[in-house]
Amino acid sequence: MDAVFASVPSNAWFDRPVPERHRLVFYVGHVEAFDWNLIRSELHLQSFHPTFDRLFAFGIDPKAGQLPDDTPSDWPSIKEISDYTAMVRRRIDEVAQHIPPVVLHISLEHRLMHVETFTYLLHNLPAPICTPPDQAAAPISFSCKMNTDDAILPIPSGTATLGRHRGPENAPGHGCDGFGWDNEFDAHTVFVPSFGINQYKVTNRRYLAFVEAGAAPPHFWRRRDRAWYWRTLGAEIPLPLNWPVYVTHEEATAYADWSGQALPSEAQFHRAAYGTATGEERAYPWGNGPPTSDRGNFDCHWRDPVDVASTPLGDSAFGVAQLVGNGWEWTSTVFAPFPGFRPYACYPGYSTTFFDADHYVLKGGSPITAAPLLRRSFRNWFRRTYPYVYATFRCVERGCRPTD
Repeated sequence: MDAVFASVPSNAWFDRPVPERHRLVFYVGHVEAFDWNLIRSELHLQSFHPTFDRLFAFGIDPKAGQLPDDTPSDWPSIKEISDYTAMVRRRIDEVAQHIPPVVLHISLEHRLMHVETFTYLLHNLPAPICTPPDQAAAPISFSCKMNTDDAILPIPSGTATLGRHRGPENAPGHGCDGFGWDNEFDAHTVFVPSFGINQYKVTNRRYLAFVEAGAAPPHFWRRRDRAWYWRTLGAEIPLPLNWPVYVTHEEATAYADWSGQALPSEAQFHRAAYGTATGEERAYPWGNGPPTSDRGNFDCHWRDPVDVASTPLGDSAFGVAQLVGNGWEWTSTVFAPFPGFRPYACYPGYSTTFFDADHYVLKGGSPITAAPLLRRSFRNWFRRTYPYVYATFRCVERGCRPTD
């Protein structure tokens, strides 16, 4: 996180590049205050700065028309915040050996999530913050040999396991098969009828036809001199036609309707990504080996997308490409609890705040998603009109009955 903060121009700390989010300065205090509030509550420690503990406690996700209206003068200086975070780190170091494992995992993964959140905030600053992307360092494109525009692969009927199994203590985070957030429990199996799914994520090329038919361009596109460009963290570059398109859920749904298709459900995504013809399920689309850079575009190996057909070693058992990495994938599934859901006592609002029928499940991961968050059970979610996240999609044939 410190490395990401180091990339912020000194004159940008009090900017608000995304209207729905806090100013950048908030996040300097937030990642430490979140850890400190969680740990001191669990260990019954005394607060040394109650005002900052409250100020930096939580991010925001306002509904349309309810945007924040604070001004730069409402915030402490960077020096004051840095002094606070330094003290938090010292206090946490002093009690580190007493932190319960579930609290430690929550703190670490929350920090990993904010690497991605903060990156897309920086992506929306008025001026680029880094050098243009070096596409020579990205995976070699194979799409010239493949039809990435309309390839549909059949997925046979079978079962999909959603969520994680609890351990013998029957409590989230204790004795389970690895850490999971509250919305990842309980594991349950659903039957998924056969369906057809796009082999590749929908590309900028495919979405361009939709725009030329009258749809609005996505947030990451720019129009200049009668040509389309893509805004990277480093520059505006000619629109890479074989990169996945990044869109809102609303835009993805509209494209699917326009093309006579539909978005996959969460269960259909699981079946296509982790299922096999013989009935076994994999930890990742490519198998049970860990995420590595030859399997996909994730874990900050590249900061921008790559060609949708450039990482064939990451294909699923059914030949579906890049189901993990290169952009989160929208599903048609409303974010809601699984059967047996119970919130963490130490963080009760993590998921329940968003069980509001206004957020949709995303699966897979983006170029900036950390490796631990690529696990099969992890669920991301956003509002259907939120345009800033690195989110793409693929379609299923219409008439395939969604199953959750």
